Amino acid sequence: MTRVVADFATTVLDDPHASVCVALSGGADSLALTATAVRAGLDVTALVVDHGLQEGSGHVAARAAESARGLGAAARVLEVRVGTRGGLEAAARDARYGVLDAARDGRPVLLAHTADDQAETVLLGLARGSGARSIAGMRPWKAPWGRPLLRVRRVQTLAVCTELGLVVHHDPHNRDPRFTRVRLRAEVIPLLDDVVRGGVVDALGRTADALQDDNDALDAWAETVWGSVRTADGLDVAPLLEVPRAVRTRVIRRWLLGVGATEPKQRVIAAVDRLAMESGTGRAQVAIGGDPGVRTVVERGGQMLTVRLTER
Repeated sequence: MTRVVADFATTVLDDPHASVCVALSGGADSLALTATAVRAGLDVTALVVDHGLQEGSGHVAARAAESARGLGAAARVLEVRVGTRGGLEAAARDARYGVLDAARDGRPVLLAHTADDQAETVLLGLARGSGARSIAGMRPWKAPWGRPLLRVRRVQTLAVCTELGLVVHHDPHNRDPRFTRVRLRAEVIPLLDDVVRGGVVDALGRTADALQDDNDALDAWAETVWGSVRTADGLDVAPLLEVPRAVRTRVIRRWLLGVGATEPKQRVIAAVDRLAMESGTGRAQVAIGGDPGVRTVVERGGQMLTVRLTER
């Protein structure tokens, strides 16, 4: 694992002795990442987020920070308030990424997602019908977030912690069947492994890699189209009629993000795509979400898509 992290620093960060932050929870994956990043020669600051969602969370965070210091890293505990928007899991993730971004001080943040996490992400995207972008899973690098362990199995991170005598925190949320990921981890993936006789996690990882390459090619094509369809008033429909749907929906997604939609779901993108492809000059509209205090809709007028905002 030390070699994996060292190679990531050299090939992705372009600095074998880079100054980095590691998001540390105290679990096996992030402890192993912290340890191997230090051993790889990186200048490591562990950022421990205390979500305050469980009794004794402050003690767990303090112990994780102390473990990081014992490994030779600097460490900070970051307290955060978790909201309710999108459910507990999504709200905690949003709060965590926000506080990590604020604390990183210009440095990349290494996240301890493993091959097992990638497999779960691919399955979630597949089950939700979220399209190729979701099924492509997590990328090893999307500034400022780095994931050096996406080809490392969870059993390997546990082995590193055992070898180094590290005390691992076992988050009860990771065993709570109310969370979809927990059931994927504990029930679905083991069943798939049994049915196809092994190799499911690695196969799902390869699927993600292949789809990322496809997405990159389609995104590049969409970028060239983007320049011919955006206007000061909205989105010109005519040039979109000449390109495949896979390119067209990427252009639409980019435009929706620019006009206030928050990570538009596949069904919203598909609805706006249908609006764009309708013939005639009649007016129609699609609600696209965004600011909860404002109703944001896309309207079709002639050959143009425009946005209209109204207070709720």
